[in-house]
Parts: sequence; structure tokens; C-alpha cells
Amino acid sequence: MEFPNECKYTKDHEWVRMDGDKVIVGITEFAQSELGDLVFVDLPQVGKSVATHGTLCVVESTKAASDVYSPVAGTVAERNDALVDDPGIINRTPYTDGWIVKLSGVSEAELAGLMSAEEYKKLLAGG
Repeated sequence: MEFPNECKYTKDHEWVRMDGDKVIVGITEFAQSELGDLVFVDLPQVGKSVATHGTLCVVESTKAASDVYSPVAGTVAERNDALVDDPGIINRTPYTDGWIVKLSGVSEAELAGLMSAEEYKKLLAGG
């Protein structure tokens, strides 16, 4: 599995990556593989404030519906509307075209508290 080093990770299998003054949020390759083929993404509205570990959105697969939690607090500045018509983008390219939202107003301290790619790999390996 792929875990880009420029991303930070959570134990709930979300990733974040800086994009200028915004933070891009998505789910990891591991998360999408566990969920299976995604068939629906309930995207949050632009302008919605989200709390750290608060529900960001819901993704539905052929297996189940799952909450996606926000790794950090912020405001939804942009959402990936391409997922409305093709949620499978997350399955195919979770770290690039499969991003879910971009958040603004994110604290640097919160970002610093997230896992590196190496730490996330260890979590998945059970250590």
C-alpha cells in the first residue's frame, strides 16, 4: 500500500496534506480498501465548521456506510464535487483526485500532532 510522506495520518485512517493556506483531507488507501467499492459520498457544505474528530462526511460502499472524521478543526473551504458523480475516484486515487474537502483556518499545532507515514505504517502493522 502507498502512504505518501507529504501526508499526515490519523488512527481513523484519514490523511491530510498542506495546500498553500488550506489543508486537504481524504481517507487512506487502507481505509478505502477495507470499505470496498464506494457508491456514495455525502459531502459537507462549504462554510461548515468542523471540530477535531467530528464527523466530516459519510461514505457508503457496497459493504457499509462509514463516518469520515475530521483530523483537525477548521472550516470547509472547498469540497470535491467530482465525488458526487463518481465516488469510486476515492478507490482509484485516494491521495490525489480522491480528496474529500479542503479546510481553512487549521492550527499548525494540530497538524504537528498527526502521524507521519512511518508512524501510520507501524499502526497498521499492529505496533
